[in-house]
Amino acid sequence: MIHPALKSGGPPPHHGTATPASFASSPPTPTETGTLAREILDLKLALNAVILAHNYQVPEIQDVADFVGDSLGLAQQAATTDAEVIVFCGVHFMAETAKLLNPDKLVILPDKAAGCSLEQSCSADQLRALQATNPNFFTIAYINCSAEVKALCDVICTSGNAVKIVESVPADKDILFIPDENLGAWVMEQTGRPMTLWRGNCYAHVEFRRDSLLRLRKRFPEAKVVVHPESPREVRELADIVCSTEKMITYCRTSPDRQFVIVTESGIIHRLEKECPGKEFICAPTFDPLQLPTDGCRCNECRYMKMNTLEKLRDCLKNRNPRIELSADILARARQPIERMLSLSTGKTKPS
Repeated sequence: MIHPALKSGGPPPHHGTATPASFASSPPTPTETGTLAREILDLKLALNAVILAHNYQVPEIQDVADFVGDSLGLAQQAATTDAEVIVFCGVHFMAETAKLLNPDKLVILPDKAAGCSLEQSCSADQLRALQATNPNFFTIAYINCSAEVKALCDVICTSGNAVKIVESVPADKDILFIPDENLGAWVMEQTGRPMTLWRGNCYAHVEFRRDSLLRLRKRFPEAKVVVHPESPREVRELADIVCSTEKMITYCRTSPDRQFVIVTESGIIHRLEKECPGKEFICAPTFDPLQLPTDGCRCNECRYMKMNTLEKLRDCLKNRNPRIELSADILARARQPIERMLSLSTGKTKPS
């Protein structure tokens, strides 16, 4: 069930092109990109740094990263790197996760203001108050939350391992799933396990609509529809597969089909086109009443993910700022549910 008292918050090298974000500065020219990329690589070597980039980052950042992936892959990479400096090209909670797994290393990110509507929807005080209403709650937090919230949880999950994590919880526990109600609802559909769902969502994914996706299917009847589970149920029901961004890559690469409608943030198209040559990827349109009906794409972009640029990446390496700093208490408590997730993802343990 969805807890009625809580409201949704937030504002409205692995290697198409993602549409430039209207809220970001213009992308650099090819010459500028080449110059910036060389500066970044030189600085990275000098600092013994590793650059991690989420699948939703702009193409030029993906192209200079050492590792491009989803939340789980990046968390695992952060846990194993021997670099002295971790540069996280993503949003704030992801860089915090890297810091939790590497407390003695310097973790920096290009723009500290790069947040997340899911993180904003769930504060530690709100969560603490709800947990107090049921001592039998076993709290599972989607990784899209703050370190302070993670510190209150039993285990963390990602969209890629959420089903496995939920299935591992003892049957006598009442599961509280935070903060994404759409991902939580999808997990309940897959597992049949009742859960109390926090009313939060990804502001970008909830803009996808059933009617626009149906029109797209008529235009491209042979295309497979690949949907992220943060999307609303009406959209998930039209999917050929619902999966995490990393599983999207694997599915499209191994499928004999040649055409795919991708229902997630459009930054992933860059990596898909690199790893799946000869295949066509179509961005699902989103509902935006401010766009003219003649607009041909209306591709969905996360304004937070697109706050990071090559210039900011270069500057954060040069200045070794902005830094992620967490208290010793949060470092200790929030690390535990992440480590439990990583262990469960490899089948080494079960939650108690």
